[in-house]
Amino acid sequence: MVALLGASGSGKSTLMRSLTGFAPISAGTVRVAGHDVTNLGRGELRTLRSGVGQVFQQFNLIPRLSVMTNVLTGALHGAGPINLAGGFTGAHRRRALELLDRVGIAHKASAPARSLSGGQQQRVAIARALMQQPTVILADEPVASLDPRLAGSVLDLLREIATQDGIPVLVSLHVLPLALAHSDRIVGLRHGEMLVSGATSGLDAAALEALYDDEEHGDDDDH
Repeated sequence: MVALLGASGSGKSTLMRSLTGFAPISAGTVRVAGHDVTNLGRGELRTLRSGVGQVFQQFNLIPRLSVMTNVLTGALHGAGPINLAGGFTGAHRRRALELLDRVGIAHKASAPARSLSGGQQQRVAIARALMQQPTVILADEPVASLDPRLAGSVLDLLREIATQDGIPVLVSLHVLPLALAHSDRIVGLRHGEMLVSGATSGLDAAALEALYDDEEHGDDDDH
C-alpha cells in the first residue's frame, strides 16, 4: 500500500487521473499494470480501466439502488450484453455477497445505498472495486469525508486487501498521521514535484513536514 501524500494543490489528483488516461500526460512515461498509458488508444484505455479498481472521496454510488446492485456494477465490463440490461448471473451475485461479507456489511445487501453511513458507503465502494477483479486499486482521498475512527478502519481494510490479495493499492491522502500509520511506502508531492519516496518505516513526521511548508498559499483545487 503506497500513500500519495501532499497538501492541497500538490498534484495528487492530477497524478491519479493520469494513471488511467483521464488527465493529459505532457512529458515522460506512465505505465500501469504493464500498459504504457501514454500511448494507448481508446479501446485499450477502456481495457486498462476495467482492470483498475477506483475508490473515490464521494463514494460514487447510485443512491436509490441496493447495496448489492451497486457492488454488481463492478462486474459490468465483463458481464456481456444481456447482463448489461440488469441480468447478472448467480455467480456474480454470490461473489458480490462474499465481498460484502468481507467488508463487513453483508447484512445491508438489500438496503438502498443512500440509507448507509459514510463509512458503510465507502465499504460498498471498495467491494464494488474488488468486483472488477482489479490488478491495481487507486483510492483518491477515500477517507476525506470520514471521521478519524472510520478513516482508520477503511484504510486498514485497503491495506489488508493489498497484503492478503496481492493487489497494489495507491491511496492519496492529505493527513500525514494517516499515511504514516497505514502505508508501506510514501510518495510525497509538492507543487507537482516528488520530494519524498521511500518505505514508511524509514520516514518520520519531520522528514515529511516540507510537503506542507506553504500549504496556506496552495490552491483549492488539487492540480
